[in-house]
Amino acid sequence: MSDLTKLTLKGAVDGLKARDFSSAEITQAFLTSVEAANPTLNAYVEVTADKAMDMARASDARIASGEGGALEGAPLGIKDLFCTEGVQTTAGSNMLRGFVPPYESTVTANLWRDGAVMLGKLNMDEFAMGSSNETSAFGPVKNPWKSTGSNADLTPGGSSGGSASAVAADLCLAATASDTGGSIRQPAAFTGTVGIKPTYGRASRFGMVAFASSLDQAGPITKTVEDAALLLQSMCSFDDKDSTSLDVPTPDWTASVGKSVKGLRIGVPREYVVDGMPAEIQALWDQGVAWLKDAGCEIVEISLPHTKYALPTYYIVAPAEASSNLARYDGMRFGHRADQFSSLDDLYATSRAEGFGKEVQRRLTIGAYVLSAGFYDAYYVRALKVRRRIAEDFDNVWGQVDAILTPSTPSAAFALGDKQIDPLTMYLNDVFTVTTNLAGLPGISVPAGVDSGGLPLGLQVIGKALDEATVFQVGAALESAAGFTAKPGQWW
Repeated sequence: MSDLTKLTLKGAVDGLKARDFSSAEITQAFLTSVEAANPTLNAYVEVTADKAMDMARASDARIASGEGGALEGAPLGIKDLFCTEGVQTTAGSNMLRGFVPPYESTVTANLWRDGAVMLGKLNMDEFAMGSSNETSAFGPVKNPWKSTGSNADLTPGGSSGGSASAVAADLCLAATASDTGGSIRQPAAFTGTVGIKPTYGRASRFGMVAFASSLDQAGPITKTVEDAALLLQSMCSFDDKDSTSLDVPTPDWTASVGKSVKGLRIGVPREYVVDGMPAEIQALWDQGVAWLKDAGCEIVEISLPHTKYALPTYYIVAPAEASSNLARYDGMRFGHRADQFSSLDDLYATSRAEGFGKEVQRRLTIGAYVLSAGFYDAYYVRALKVRRRIAEDFDNVWGQVDAILTPSTPSAAFALGDKQIDPLTMYLNDVFTVTTNLAGLPGISVPAGVDSGGLPLGLQVIGKALDEATVFQVGAALESAAGFTAKPGQWW
């Protein structure tokens, strides 16, 4: 079969079980595609071809003997934030270049347990700090999509830009990603893929390079809602190595895909109508409301009054936690060590200056500032109080609605370099996504249309804590109604 790389994850898993093709065949097909595309798209920072073929052959042996897990033989890409035993893990930073973990992250261990095959490590914004994948020490990732009539290179979003680009360009069946303020859902919206951030604590953070510990959560980027449900089931588990891991069973989320949404109450928050929002985003949102209404949902206008404080709250809490988490990278205990220095203090300063990029340095400076004496109460403590209010906003509406519908992003993908000059403009990309991280709720982005330039746009469904089932149910209904089948033209 020549189109193995175009299969969905579910289609590939079913085909492997039916022995329509082997894991070695589909893995080799992806490796060939990656070899051709990656010099242009820069989605992978490391391709583990030999390891992938070894894993594929082992999967074929298990399938032949009638065994095999839920993802047996399926080739995946892994965001370079997840520690992979024996394979370099850098979090997109010079600070960790050359670091080869002696252990496996819990999320990837779960995938290998279920038979998945690792194609390689995917590019990302440095330490997951970015919305365009331009802060990576390995250079920016290019979006496989191009705007009609333009040859400008577009961002795939961030920080999981490599994951989104690879899935959209058929360089893996699906990919792991992580979401601290929208880093799964925004890239998914920019690339016409599906991305879900589960409830905080669903997926273990053990072996994930930390950015902001109370916000970080692993999730998948896939081609369909069903694929997202399938992959998330494998990724999630209780883990006593992560103190924030929730000791709850992982449901069969694939059973929710295709289930009728008739009778569900869908909230539309008035505060998500932001100043300057493009007419195309508003039109898509209105269309999503109409689709769900046609499917039998009741549409309820709701208020989340503290939404306007979400971005400033996030950009105090996240840098503060990053400042604490990244203090360990000092050139002595962990991370890059400078070759030339005049004193111990100079070693610390020079190692961090050489190892961290400008955006990471900016956020660490902000974090150190808001945690410093005299500013801790004025900024950090106040931000935590507002965060609680944002979570309470959601608690107050769950009695009225079963899920919430919003846009995923305030625009389609923008050109690389467009927003690098002004960090605040870049931060506004997270305006619709940060609230779910602050409140610990699940949220999915589903491709639902295109803008005037033919670029994909996404709709976001937010659900109650631990109610991913309803999120998948509504997401699948939107996917079905939208009938989104557009693919980027192959120019690479």
